[in-house]
Amino acid sequence: MSIGNDQRVFTKLISKLILWAYEQGYELTFGDAWAKTGHIAGSFHYSRLAIDLNLFKDGVWLQTTEAHKPLGEHWESLDPKCTWGGRFKRADGNHYSYGEGD
Repeated sequence: MSIGNDQRVFTKLISKLILWAYEQGYELTFGDAWAKTGHIAGSFHYSRLAIDLNLFKDGVWLQTTEAHKPLGEHWESLDPKCTWGGRFKRADGNHYSYGEGD
């Protein structure tokens, strides 16, 4: 698959995650979706295949990896290429990417 195709699939899957999160009573804002700097070398943010999502419930910003776990697990269920940062050696719970585990 081409990177352009992966970016389109990723965008579609993120929209599904966002809708699911709202159905569960969460609210979201975007963190980094595309970046040129500020992440580790080779970051999927640089190729538009990762997004950081800020998670809220009842107006409270949920910042822990554990709080993101329901979304992370749902994200992983959407496609074998969906990777959740909560599984990284250095957990990054608000990070959702596509193809990072390949």
